[in-house]
Amino acid sequence: MERVLSGAPYDRPLAPALVEGRGEYVGDFDVQGCLEAAFARSWAAHGLLNEVDVSLAREAEGVFAVLSASDIPDLPPVPPPPLPLVHGGIERPILARDRVRYVGEPVAVVLADDRYLGEDAVDMIDVDIDPLPAVLDPLESAQTKDALLFEGRSNIVFEHASGTSREETNALIETAPIVVEVGIRNERLAPTPLESRAILIVPKDGGLTVFCSHQAPFRLKDALCTSFSLDASKVRVIVPNSGGAFGQKSHTFPEYLVLAHLALTLGRPIRWVEDRRESFICSTHGRGQTQSVRLASNEEGNVLAMDVSIDSDVGAYPHTGGMVPLFTALMMSGPYKIPAITVTTRAIVTNTCPTAPYRGAGRPEAAYAVERAMNLLAHRLLLDPAELRMKNFIPASEFPYRSPTGALYDSGDYAAGLRKALELSNYDAIRQMQAATTDRLVGVGVCSYVERSGGQDDSTEFGEVEVLTNGRVVVRTGSSSTGQDHVTSLSKLAGDVLGIDPTAIYLCQGDTAFVASGTGTFGSRSIQVGGSAVVEAARGLLKIARGRAAKRLGVPEGELLYEAGVFCVSGSPANSVALRTLAIDEPLIGANEFVAKQAFPSGSYVAVVEIDPDTGEVRIEQLVAVDDCGTVIDQLGAEGQVVGSIAQGIGQVLYEEFAYDTEGQPLTSSMMDYLLPTSLQMPDLTLGHIHTLSPFSVTGAKGIGEAGCIGVPPAIANAIEDALRTSIERMDPPFTSEKVWKMAATTRA
Repeated sequence: MERVLSGAPYDRPLAPALVEGRGEYVGDFDVQGCLEAAFARSWAAHGLLNEVDVSLAREAEGVFAVLSASDIPDLPPVPPPPLPLVHGGIERPILARDRVRYVGEPVAVVLADDRYLGEDAVDMIDVDIDPLPAVLDPLESAQTKDALLFEGRSNIVFEHASGTSREETNALIETAPIVVEVGIRNERLAPTPLESRAILIVPKDGGLTVFCSHQAPFRLKDALCTSFSLDASKVRVIVPNSGGAFGQKSHTFPEYLVLAHLALTLGRPIRWVEDRRESFICSTHGRGQTQSVRLASNEEGNVLAMDVSIDSDVGAYPHTGGMVPLFTALMMSGPYKIPAITVTTRAIVTNTCPTAPYRGAGRPEAAYAVERAMNLLAHRLLLDPAELRMKNFIPASEFPYRSPTGALYDSGDYAAGLRKALELSNYDAIRQMQAATTDRLVGVGVCSYVERSGGQDDSTEFGEVEVLTNGRVVVRTGSSSTGQDHVTSLSKLAGDVLGIDPTAIYLCQGDTAFVASGTGTFGSRSIQVGGSAVVEAARGLLKIARGRAAKRLGVPEGELLYEAGVFCVSGSPANSVALRTLAIDEPLIGANEFVAKQAFPSGSYVAVVEIDPDTGEVRIEQLVAVDDCGTVIDQLGAEGQVVGSIAQGIGQVLYEEFAYDTEGQPLTSSMMDYLLPTSLQMPDLTLGHIHTLSPFSVTGAKGIGEAGCIGVPPAIANAIEDALRTSIERMDPPFTSEKVWKMAATTRA
């Protein structure tokens, strides 16, 4: 297979404007006559909505309109989740009517001259609610009959079994000489992008132009067309600069739909920029899984079978969050050759903010479960954790490999990745130091993971490359950057194929008027899938150009050589024509809709920590990350993705947790009480790569954007366990100083 190889990094054209604050975001646009929106929200986690009294708010200064659901009876519901497992009876209203199901659910909207006046008016709205019993824990929600969120149906949205038959798995576990069990709670996390949700809707000629910080502009366009019966030609979605997303911005939210309805009805531009409290309490959350794992092996440490139960908290309304536990189930084999795996999955509604895919989306949950179980097994067998992993890796000779859960692993060399991580960390020396140390709580933890990238099998992405009549080269992509710097990576791919300077290429993305179609940016798919589409489009353009060049130069196509943007006749280099010349009369265009299969990146991480026994503080002394994402297209960009996801992995395992009190009131709704790691908490990193090329992408590339948040949490958790010199069956992140201090006190006792 022909490959596009990586090359030297070059200046990143967008970086100066963004770093210097010159980039334009949704909140920066000055639109004449624009109304600013603010939302009144439910103060109760669950209750009967008696009345939303907006009379005082309508008299407030600068207020144009205040509307509740009763004022807009023809509002459509939020489009249903893309999950065939979810049956009818669960409908999410755009503005709550009759009942509220989580704190922060929108109940009314204020349109005002500016956001400050709108917020003042929101405070004047009286929301009358009779509270009902609230359920916050998914296990309790699954069992209750007295606190049903939707009348006439269970709080269990769906149940699903995958993998080996339960009878076969149980038979292997019950007869195995060694069985370990682990229970895990993956805490809720708030995505916290630098820029919260933001949307500006401008009505025009019976249609809409929408500016939105979004991961999938065509998905948003389709939802608006469907919800309001609009012709596709009447809706344009533009994604300007976007300050991060992490999964939070791939949805069609109730707020977006009510603004679209009002913009169409009033004929006025309307903007809503979410504040930070709203982003915390009512945007989306990630993780929120409770797992139970049984892992069986023989006395030599060869894993025989694994049984897993997953209860996933999808919040008050199931949407894309309902897909996440299915992703977890798919990845439960990890990098190991396990003959039998059974996974039972339940998605359960609770009176909390809806969950959704968050960076990693099911793969961190799977890796944490598998790696904690493997660590317990190593303790039980008195084996070094790295040795146990080496013993059970899928051999490199067996790819492509079909796991018992149905995942088709494309390529990998898991043993090589772990060997490199151990070498870079000086693992043997650390173990020797640890054995000689009696007065310090120093621990080393290992994690080996496999994830999935590219989205679902048979998903597509659009790419187009054009040489305009003025000679300018334009690349169009259906991917939509939310900070990944597609300008650098996709321009480089096209430049490599065309043999031209990538900095001279203009990248068009995030605009449904100038890109023919698109799927979007999520699941680490932009380079693997979007990049493949761009490469194929560039190759298609060269094929057309070769035909024109042959005709112009009067020779068969086979006699032409191509290099650096110029065709020449073999043996006669002066007889040539430039690519830009061939486009003077008619543009050269190559287009491709690339159909993708999932790829399966992998990696091994080694963490060294020291625990202060007096305070419980966990200090990361060393962190080594070795990732396999196939071909690395943009070295600097790939490293940036790894470093960013490592930071989020550190946040998950040591600091972050979105918490509620017993009544369903959020306890962590600002940066003052939701802890995020800063640069001070980031250790020095040692980054390494191995390269096993994917046969499922044109370039051999796999995804890299979510590696760190998958590999870091189990590596650090295992290091904490190692530092405490004991086997700990239940280790639920985050490992705050208080929690670790108690763990250390218990182990010393």
